[in-house]
Amino acid sequence: MASNRLSRINEDIQRVIASLLRNVKDPRVNQGLISVTGAETTSDLRFSKIFLSVMGLQDEKELMKGLKSASGYMRRELGAQLNLRYTPELVFELDKSIEHGARINEILTNLDLSSNPEEGNDTF
Repeated sequence: MASNRLSRINEDIQRVIASLLRNVKDPRVNQGLISVTGAETTSDLRFSKIFLSVMGLQDEKELMKGLKSASGYMRRELGAQLNLRYTPELVFELDKSIEHGARINEILTNLDLSSNPEEGNDTF
């Protein structure tokens, strides 16, 4: 039952952080299209790891610095919107799985499959 509660808290944190990222005025954070792909909160609700996917990322280090400086604001707003005993400390990580999948897709579409294997060998 506790894991169900934790998954609901993760979904709520993901939703709230996604809406709060639009309100951050720091130009280091507004580099491109930022999507919150997930949130993982520890069972004691002390820490929450937020996974972000960024399309059009220009400078990863500056983005992380901007997110770290805005984390206090986002934590305060998160505590105001969610009624939790502890408001978790936010740790941001870039999720590169979408870029990785797009790269694999690009490689697969560019494969040269026009060469015929030995004629007469119909097995793959």
